[in-house]
Amino acid sequence: MSAPIPSFLEDPGLRLLLFGGKGGVGKTSCATATGLKLAKDSPGRDFLLVSTDPAHSVMDSLAGLIPPPNLQIIELDAQECLAAFKRQHSPKLQEIAARGTFLDQDDINSFVALSLPGLDELMAALEIAHWVEARPQRCIVVDTAPAGHTLRLLAMPALLRQWLEALNALLAKHRYLKKLYGGSAQRDEIDRFLIDLAASVQRLEGLLRDAGRCRFVPVMLAEEMSYRETCSVLEELKRLGVPVTDVVVNRLYPENRCPACVEGRARQVPILRKVLRSHSLFQCSLWSVPLAPGEVRGTEALQAFWEGVVNLTEVRAPSQTPINPAFASVTGAAELPSTAPTLLLFAGKGGVGKTTLACATSLRLAQEWPGTEVLLFSADPAHSLSTCLKMPVGPTPKRICPGLTALEIDAAAEFNSLKKLYADELQSFLQSLLPGLDLAFDREAMEKILDLAPPGLDEVIALTQVMEFLEQGRYQTLVLDSAPTGHLIRLLEMPDLIDRWLKVFFSLFLKYRQIFRLPQVAQRLVEVSKHLKHWRTLLTDSDRCALHAVTILTEMAFEETKDLLAACQRMQLQVPVLFLNLATPPSACPLCAALHERESVIQEKFRKTFPDTRQVLVYRRGEPRGLEGLRTLAQALYEAPAKTCLNYA
Repeated sequence: MSAPIPSFLEDPGLRLLLFGGKGGVGKTSCATATGLKLAKDSPGRDFLLVSTDPAHSVMDSLAGLIPPPNLQIIELDAQECLAAFKRQHSPKLQEIAARGTFLDQDDINSFVALSLPGLDELMAALEIAHWVEARPQRCIVVDTAPAGHTLRLLAMPALLRQWLEALNALLAKHRYLKKLYGGSAQRDEIDRFLIDLAASVQRLEGLLRDAGRCRFVPVMLAEEMSYRETCSVLEELKRLGVPVTDVVVNRLYPENRCPACVEGRARQVPILRKVLRSHSLFQCSLWSVPLAPGEVRGTEALQAFWEGVVNLTEVRAPSQTPINPAFASVTGAAELPSTAPTLLLFAGKGGVGKTTLACATSLRLAQEWPGTEVLLFSADPAHSLSTCLKMPVGPTPKRICPGLTALEIDAAAEFNSLKKLYADELQSFLQSLLPGLDLAFDREAMEKILDLAPPGLDEVIALTQVMEFLEQGRYQTLVLDSAPTGHLIRLLEMPDLIDRWLKVFFSLFLKYRQIFRLPQVAQRLVEVSKHLKHWRTLLTDSDRCALHAVTILTEMAFEETKDLLAACQRMQLQVPVLFLNLATPPSACPLCAALHERESVIQEKFRKTFPDTRQVLVYRRGEPRGLEGLRTLAQALYEAPAKTCLNYA
């Protein structure tokens, strides 16, 4: 009998197969290897491999490999999907807003143009759903963005439904008058457009919940942060009704006598046992994939990827006792600035250790500058500060130790607070009008105005909350644990869009000041605008702001780091140090020796490509969590401050 394999590799009924999980767990390897295997095993069928991650890695994973003729590969440009939608439908959207509301054509054009950019990921999802419907015999394999943004994408249909309701509110008066004076309200081209778009969203939701055609495969590592994030993903998938039958646990250490492998295995075993005990969440088959000596790129590695998969049903502890890991294995420590920076961002590909290094650095800054208050905050939708610090951190500032406070910003809650303030103040104002004045239709349109805001507004408003703390003098140094590269770049560019939206909104307040008498909302948006201006100024101030890039020694991470540093250069954002994290130390073990040799080649590429950037090599030794382990790591990461250091303040 042949060894069992994951069900998604042998189910001919599947039409949509999504791989997701925390950044850096190997989603791209799993998705690419699956696409190649399915195409090879079923040469008579068509397959499509799609990447929806803004920082695409599929082509890097192929490393020049020419796929079989029955496998098409697309790195989907979500913004181009949105641009195509706008080219096709902008006249209809403007006509919707023009029909019978108090808004004039200039107002309409501004709101329609600015409300769409955050919907680019949804348009990409609708494009994939269209491909499934158009060619129902084909299977589409999707390499998704890191977990937080993938879950946001899966929840995006609800956002579009709100957007459609806002557009329908703008049509309500036109439909009423048409029926009143025309005797009927027959559907026209505009109505059919909205109906068709709503039907597309409904079909997408139906596809995602169809266990016969769709499957979501979480990919994880046997690490605490990955485990917790996978639990969050599974809970949300269960709530949304998205089918999950298999979970892949990637990069498991072998059982041997190598001290590094023994230590790695000892760290993984407790997590694997927690997975096996979590019956309520992990109601599926568990598959373990061994740590490969080479990077999973190119023909040989990708074709062999699923050969080592094993059904995980029990876990044995290492036969040897691991050596207590030391976190001092660092080559070429970074310099701490002579005075505390105002803003320090940690950025890089998902899974490279941004959170760990951000936490360690924050502790070191608080230690070196007593009397300076440091705020460590996370902007990643899949927060990890609580896991890394081993203490609860939430949307309100949490004291970690003297000089250090932590915060996981809740973007949705901040935006909902603004929407509630708007709704309450609008209702109060309308109730104060003369009883005989009927604004029924325009009132509904007014109530829906914030649903035409760019979806990125919530994240920016959450950032301005942190800037408010800075301006109040509560904290002197901000340390940002950012989202993975692609979404960080979008977030850094988003303030320009939000600034334009705020100007349109303010112009609406001025133009219709007899209608929009909402002083509290106006004041709140004035504050957002002020904090946003401060944020944008701070980002380009090389004396007060810097970005610490974090990466690992793989070819795909190298390519993504090049993109990150190029974006920083465009935005005039200083990058004084590059952390080469999770490196394998030299060893006589064949596996570790192969890893070390491969990583040394990538390290040399980093050195030659970024000769003017200080590079710090951090070896893989344990999983530092909790204040004691993080402080030990921080002592190794940085030299003591010196007056010759770069002055950030």
